[in-house]
Amino acid sequence: MKSFLPYGLLAILAIAFDQWIKALVEADLPWQQPVELLPFLALFRTYNTGIAFSMFSSLGDTGLIVIAAAVAAFVVWLAARTEPGQVAARIGFALILGGALGNLIDRAVYGHVIDYVLFHTPVWSFAVFNLADAFITVGAALVILEEFLGWRGQPPTSGTRPSDD
Repeated sequence: MKSFLPYGLLAILAIAFDQWIKALVEADLPWQQPVELLPFLALFRTYNTGIAFSMFSSLGDTGLIVIAAAVAAFVVWLAARTEPGQVAARIGFALILGGALGNLIDRAVYGHVIDYVLFHTPVWSFAVFNLADAFITVGAALVILEEFLGWRGQPPTSGTRPSDD
């Protein structure tokens, strides 16, 4: 269990940073008025009443909280099954957990998730998201990368034929 301590601390830091940024957004960012940072990036405060892209908003707060808690528990279970050498996967799971719990806190406290990052062009825009969503995405990429690198480094299974060199 001691080997998971740094990853638990990373998850806690991710939650704290996410909640701090969201508090700043709530206090200082105008409601649904873009604040352009770059030609393709703006801050835009809005609320997500569902999961990703507002899916499942019809489940209500309780249903979404139960789903988010179940996903967080599943992530902890998966992380516990990793080997000590799978550092990228463990970091990834910590980021996924931190992001999921950051959004879960929003949902439990406010009844919605606070979103504020908008990538866009003059004729297109991506869904508005937040730092917790970015943690989840980067974490998932790290887990996938670790799995891919582990899969690529494994010797062939014993049922394969030797080459005909």
